[in-house]
Amino acid sequence: MLHLRRFARPSTLILAMLLGMHGSAWAQQPPADLVLPPEALEDTGNKAPLPLEELRTFVEVLDRIKAAYVEPVDDKTLLENAIKGMLSNLDPHSAYLEPEAFAELQESTTGEFGGLGIEVGVEDGFIKVVSPIDDTPASKAGIEAGDLIVKIDGKPTKGLSMIEAVGMMRGKPGTDINLSLVREGGKPFDVKLTRAIIKVTSVKSQMLEPGYGYLRITQFQINTGEEVGKALARLKKNNEGKKLNGLVLDLRNNPGGVLQAAVEVSDHFLSSGLIVYTQGRIANSELRFNADPADASEGVALVVLINGGSASASEIVAGALQDQKRAVVMGTDSFGKGSVQTVLPLNNDRALKLTTALYYTPNGRSIQAQGIEPDIEVTRAKLTREQAAESLREADLAGHLGNGNGGPDRPSGSKAGGDSPRPQDDDYQLGQALNLLKGLNLTRGK
Repeated sequence: MLHLRRFARPSTLILAMLLGMHGSAWAQQPPADLVLPPEALEDTGNKAPLPLEELRTFVEVLDRIKAAYVEPVDDKTLLENAIKGMLSNLDPHSAYLEPEAFAELQESTTGEFGGLGIEVGVEDGFIKVVSPIDDTPASKAGIEAGDLIVKIDGKPTKGLSMIEAVGMMRGKPGTDINLSLVREGGKPFDVKLTRAIIKVTSVKSQMLEPGYGYLRITQFQINTGEEVGKALARLKKNNEGKKLNGLVLDLRNNPGGVLQAAVEVSDHFLSSGLIVYTQGRIANSELRFNADPADASEGVALVVLINGGSASASEIVAGALQDQKRAVVMGTDSFGKGSVQTVLPLNNDRALKLTTALYYTPNGRSIQAQGIEPDIEVTRAKLTREQAAESLREADLAGHLGNGNGGPDRPSGSKAGGDSPRPQDDDYQLGQALNLLKGLNLTRGK
């Protein structure tokens, strides 16, 4: 059981709170935001009368199908299809979870699962890639956020539900699958992938330059908050034990995950104030999360990178740090998934995943269908470096005077660094984030 110390009503929760947003083609169903026992949504006495006429119509349709359909259909199939229809027509994130899907949902935040490593959603009847997960078959094959999956193993996806598409992409590790993709309105192209056991490393960190750190969160898992704390300590140690001059927090293509992890990550950079709150029709959906006084980041200058694949829990972190004026948010607009799903276990190993609330940033902004707008928009760009013409400098001239302050000579080519590549060299957005941090430190006299 996850310890939920900031919850207004912790007794109502039976599983980890999650903030996933889409289907996950890694052998799991779409994760949810809240998991409550059925009694948490018990009616308070304001039940509406049963729509008897509509119920009579439902029974009549059921009888007509059983009597006249070209092939026999059993009652169980018809009733389960009716339940699925009720949920699928509410919103893209509500669903009826059968036993296998419910079991996979409960295992979805362990960080290890089988599949492709791709988050998908539905847009205009097509299956759309929301974000590939780092170091998975999908990311290695070059699949990008925004790609439309038009065929799966030759079968058109138009009209498929998200759960149906996810089911087709799941499979035994080691087996192959062919996806036909369309990118930015171009011609379809095929990608062959091999399903694998996906082991997601939630937190990655490294030094970009002396004094400047990089911290990437690929997905919010149960232990992500703890891992971010360790990463911050590790970055300080790698900076000779001194406080960092600046840090880039990379949330690009992070599809979300555990809500409590998003709260804990935000709390590492905040010492007071509201982080996020939720509002819905049921009392148990109204929750508020506040920061603790400790600041593991030591107030380091912070830039948060987001893009269209940053969703849900990622948007909570970016929105909290933006509203609290704790960070500069850079990149492109985030995905805009600001609804909360509650998983309601049923009594037959099945469950309902039902949208029950919206979540809001500290300033009261709803992220739903709008997303987080960056403070500084920086789109992705491909860098090409021109070969600089060799030129002479004063220090190259024979008999030049030495530096009057005793500094070393700097002839042409003397500033060429090592040949080892750096992440910011081929990542324009990351390079701009680092430049901004340097500029902030210059103006602050650091």
